[in-house]
Amino acid sequence: MPNKKPTTDVRDKKKYENNRNYNYNNSSRNSGKKYSNTKPVPKVKKPLFFFDGMTVSDISESTNINVSEVVKTLMMMGIMAAQNQSLDKDTAELLAGELKVPFEVDDTKDYTNFEKLEFEDDKKDLVSRPPVVTIMGHVDHGKTTLLDTIRNTRVVDSEFGGITQAIGAYQVERNGKKITFIDTPGHAAFTEMRARGAKITDIVVLVVAADDGVMPQTKEAIDHAHASKCPIIVAVNKIDKPNSNPDRCRQELSDLGLLPEEWGGDVPFVNISALRGTNVDLLLDTIQLVAEMQEYKANPKREAMGYVVESKLDKAKGPTATFLVKNGTLHPSDILVCGDTYAKVRVMYNDLGKQVKTALPSDPVSVIGLNDVPQAGDQFLVIGDERKAKHIAEVRTFRSFSKSKEKTKVISLEDMFSKSDEGLENKELKLVIKGDTSGSVEAMKGALEKISVNGITLSIIRSSVGTITETDVLLAQASGAVIMGFNVLPLANVKDFAKQKGVQIRLYNIIYKALEDIEAAMKGMLSPVFEDKSIGEAEVRQIFKISKIGTVAGAFVTSGSIKRSADVKVVRDGIVIYEGKLSSLKRFKDDVKEVKNGFDCGIMIENFNDIKVGDIMEFSVSEEVESE
Repeated sequence: MPNKKPTTDVRDKKKYENNRNYNYNNSSRNSGKKYSNTKPVPKVKKPLFFFDGMTVSDISESTNINVSEVVKTLMMMGIMAAQNQSLDKDTAELLAGELKVPFEVDDTKDYTNFEKLEFEDDKKDLVSRPPVVTIMGHVDHGKTTLLDTIRNTRVVDSEFGGITQAIGAYQVERNGKKITFIDTPGHAAFTEMRARGAKITDIVVLVVAADDGVMPQTKEAIDHAHASKCPIIVAVNKIDKPNSNPDRCRQELSDLGLLPEEWGGDVPFVNISALRGTNVDLLLDTIQLVAEMQEYKANPKREAMGYVVESKLDKAKGPTATFLVKNGTLHPSDILVCGDTYAKVRVMYNDLGKQVKTALPSDPVSVIGLNDVPQAGDQFLVIGDERKAKHIAEVRTFRSFSKSKEKTKVISLEDMFSKSDEGLENKELKLVIKGDTSGSVEAMKGALEKISVNGITLSIIRSSVGTITETDVLLAQASGAVIMGFNVLPLANVKDFAKQKGVQIRLYNIIYKALEDIEAAMKGMLSPVFEDKSIGEAEVRQIFKISKIGTVAGAFVTSGSIKRSADVKVVRDGIVIYEGKLSSLKRFKDDVKEVKNGFDCGIMIENFNDIKVGDIMEFSVSEEVESE
């Protein structure tokens, strides 16, 4: 029988030996050694930068020490802590000593209120920046047409064929210098952002139609612009129309405190035709001249900070926001905190849809990379450390949630001028006055301006005829003002809006009573007042005139409930036309003491029969309100 072949071939044996020698000698082939005893390079320890809420894992990352070693050191100190457990400052300082690393306190805690921080820039680093302009005015006076004309001129002249991207802001170039325009829908949005602390606008351009003159929204825009303390430029539009009268516009605006430069004032006026492009270049030159006089400067060498112009959730790109850089330079990959969110900037686009690598002061850019959608008016600040940015955003989110659960602190006369603040100097009382007639408004305004108290300034932000609106509430919130109404009554939704925004509305029907309250407040002696608390509203649906009895109003209770003993105010077009008591309250044929929301009823008012369909009846009871 032939011999069996060996199970292992010689060639396989040589291959095995070659592989073994290769594994032994591979790491030190060049050195000629068969074995490698090279030890891993130890990690270099770093200082421990402590911030509030720092966890064991954060300490490991900060000091470049393995988390298991940090946990072990804590155990030796008698502290049992997991890697996600936070440590206080004293414990962290003791731990740094055990780990033999320097201990430094980070100022992240201050950055949770970074809007209040003040950053000083070296004067040699400051350079001129483009002005930021907002256009406001009455409806149909040409704001949108002017914006479109400026935008189209920019596209044709410098970026022909480019696609303008709607990011809420854009830039134009004139004489080698840029101007940034904020494309906001009107003064309400302007004031809403200002109420959130956003100081975005440098210059306000007020558009007034030469054929229409000053209109109600023109007056509102002027009040909002004055409250923001921004320079105003007036653009008298539609001069191409045959019935235009620019001089009449100048006269009407002069009566409102905007005196033209050619008449010895300090407000530039420019006659333009936005539709035909007439004098639009002159308007841009005027804006640049005002900007040069104001000397707007910024430091492009520091970390970027600025505001959110608008934001949205894009289905393809995720949360996106338009940033307006006010100081510093923004780059892709920058890590920042924005409101209650944080971001690592992935991509930036300008208003032409082009991707950019830098955003200088006054540049608007659309940013992708946010973890959530911020709110318009939120401030952003580049932090530099993603871990730190996340922590700050979490603290701010928790703080916002806590504040939303608390009752809004009302801006009131009692709070602003309490006895405890009597020693403070340079205090300012700001008022928004609304009245039923121009005579009563002017009388109240004139009487208030005569009140003089040392160390306290009285400033009337707005005074106009008509009922109190949400726009008035926004203006009062942004300015920290109190609303005073004379013979006017706000609707229920406006009252709720004011309560939500933390604005106090005080209503009067006697001028001297209002003057007494203001003077007492300015002297710090305002006592608790009796305030009418609204309990319900009813709308008049039908009128029944009965001989020898009077007028009976068939009404429907629209909110709350109405009581037979309550006071009643008859409101027509927002104006209080009568105040009194009920003489009768019925459901069908029965006398009742109360009628609740959603039910019909019959109402008669003592000594008043001039009731019309559509009138609103507000019912209230008098309650003592103590100062907080």
